Amino acid sequence: MESLNSFKIAQQQVEIAGRYLQVDEGVLEMLKQTKREVIVHFPVKMDDGRIRIFTGYRVVHSPARGPAKGGIRYHPDVDLDEVRALAMWMSWKTAVVNIPFGGAKGGVQCDVKAMSLKEVENMTRRFTWEIAPFIGPESDIPAPDVYTNPQVMSWIMDTYSILKGYSVPEVVTGKPIELGGSQGRFEATGKGVFITAAEAARHLGLSINGARVAIQGAGNVGGVAAQYFHSAGARVVAISDSKGGLYNPKGLDIPQALACKNQYQCFLTERVNAEEITNEELLELKCDFLVPSALGNQITAEKASKLDCRMVVEGANGPTTPDADAVLEDRGIFLVPDILANAGGVTVSYFEWVQNLQELLWSEEEVADRLQKIMCKAFAETLEISQKEKVHMRTAAYILGVGRVAKAVQLRGIYP
Repeated sequence: MESLNSFKIAQQQVEIAGRYLQVDEGVLEMLKQTKREVIVHFPVKMDDGRIRIFTGYRVVHSPARGPAKGGIRYHPDVDLDEVRALAMWMSWKTAVVNIPFGGAKGGVQCDVKAMSLKEVENMTRRFTWEIAPFIGPESDIPAPDVYTNPQVMSWIMDTYSILKGYSVPEVVTGKPIELGGSQGRFEATGKGVFITAAEAARHLGLSINGARVAIQGAGNVGGVAAQYFHSAGARVVAISDSKGGLYNPKGLDIPQALACKNQYQCFLTERVNAEEITNEELLELKCDFLVPSALGNQITAEKASKLDCRMVVEGANGPTTPDADAVLEDRGIFLVPDILANAGGVTVSYFEWVQNLQELLWSEEEVADRLQKIMCKAFAETLEISQKEKVHMRTAAYILGVGRVAKAVQLRGIYP
């Protein structure tokens, strides 16, 4: 039975890439570990007057290529190993798209669906205060992730600024436009998923127009990707959230489906001409593009043997296990790996950080053009390695990402 420990999976992926790299064993071992792990237990006063203790994490994997960068997620299942893995994946992700960041990640173990907005704000501000000594625009820059959003980033920025005594918009990315956020940031991850899917389709000689797409997830990754596929003429036959999903083999009306979800906090099949399906069933639908954009470890080896798609484009972080990768490769299912496919978010986060530091505001067209060029170049470089080394696209992406981080470590040296 395969292990689903995210951190062990991340370490295993580094070992696989290391077989193709001329890297000192000590450096490779260093890259399999994190640099700093902060765990905080902090009190929050709830609406009913009770004091509740929350557990939060902030992990830096590697700052070898620049300040650490990574999101903060709010989820009941957040734990240290998950955050370690996500921080490590961020290091490779920023390296694959070749932006000057290292990898970090954070999270709080909580269920925001059962909390009021005020309780989420109180928790966010207290968590920010606890980790404030370890974050900063030159050292570690948080961003949104699962169940966090521009409002949460606003609270983090405000709390950190209060501590410093002046406004520090560059301490986080993914902020509202009014507080120094970048045009195009909200949709950047989902748009990056679509861009890389389109590049993969071009490579395989597959037309997006009329192609069948199944998307697990309907947030700012899956939902946004669905809109781009729909606008390009694809048939998005299925989409889901944590409660379940919709299926129509003729294609869903995506604007209507997402509007329904936003209005009712769930999908209503009778309002969007679709039948109800589970997240498990969605993964096995016949389609051209399968886009897992929810949580990790969704596609196991057993599940991979049941997929009926031409390619998997990973909108989520770590949705496919290593054993499943081998099954996909054996079955000839093309893979666009997470550290490439969903790197659009961190790329535009980089744009936002640069704009904040320089006190500039780029237009939406400038952001879109820069994102397109970076994502297409990263796809081309990964594909070239895949073809040259005759390896799966995930291994190719890791060869590229781990190789760049390892080179930075070697050039900087081990001090003293």
